[in-house]
Amino acid sequence: MDTLIQLLDLTVRSAVPLLLACLAGLYSERAGVFDIGLEGKMLGGAFAAAAAAAVTGSAWIGLFAGIMVAVAFSLIHGFASITNKGNQIVSGVAINFMAAGLSALLGQAWFNQGGRTPQLQSEARFNPLDLPLAETLSGIPVIGPVYQDLVSGHNLIAYFAFAMVPITWWVLFRTRFGLRLRAVGENPAAVDTAGISVTWARYRAVICCGILCGIAGAYLSIGVSAGYVKDMTAGRGFIALAALIFAKWRPVAAMWACLLFGFLGAIEIRYQGVALPIVGVVPVQLMQALPYVLTVILLAGFIGKAIPPKAGGVPYTKER
Repeated sequence: MDTLIQLLDLTVRSAVPLLLACLAGLYSERAGVFDIGLEGKMLGGAFAAAAAAAVTGSAWIGLFAGIMVAVAFSLIHGFASITNKGNQIVSGVAINFMAAGLSALLGQAWFNQGGRTPQLQSEARFNPLDLPLAETLSGIPVIGPVYQDLVSGHNLIAYFAFAMVPITWWVLFRTRFGLRLRAVGENPAAVDTAGISVTWARYRAVICCGILCGIAGAYLSIGVSAGYVKDMTAGRGFIALAALIFAKWRPVAAMWACLLFGFLGAIEIRYQGVALPIVGVVPVQLMQALPYVLTVILLAGFIGKAIPPKAGGVPYTKER
């Protein structure tokens, strides 16, 4: 029971940045702007959050800095792909390279620690929260350990990430903003005919994407870690894109997809260097590659036909 709870706890922690990035991509791609730059936005947000928290000693200032940097990258992507009608894939790849290079360069220039930020103190991080009655219920079989060790004990950003799933569903399917956002991803000409600005709707979508990517990056550097290390996102932005496709651009399905990929990541962390029955000790490199290999297998064999928004990746030109 304890081993299972530990594995599920690792699953949740691994799934949080994936879920935030996946929901970020959901807003952008539902509006017709494909965003392969989720990785770069998360990386920039992680570095900015850790750097600001290290200088100011405040986790909240760090979170705000991470969001601002990620939104800035989103606006660059929007300017390239929405205003100038550039290739969205090329723009996203450029953001990934720019974020990786700038974070390493500025980290070395500002802190002189090989691209790292200084070790953060407790007050400069988002620390785990103990939910009400966690200690009181701990003695109850099954329910107590699950509530105390699995449900309780996460930081504020983790709870926010899972709260964003129903919020995103409600925004996309029950609000005027969500209706317009989905419409510009399916038929922007009809939206334009109704007198709604396609450009402004898409810009708002990429801003939402930047906000969530910044929070995801901050979770990595000032939530579960005590600072920024080079390339700490480790491909999570691309796994989030895979989860988004696996979920077929639906928020609730995206949560389950991210939990699945988080579970694969938890297995990799939990069983590195551990001797397993029959097979013995699995090489560390194989365990590290496991989430990515299974990601490809799941997408290739189990997803079925995933149909993206019809206008996705296509710049819109207003008819005269």
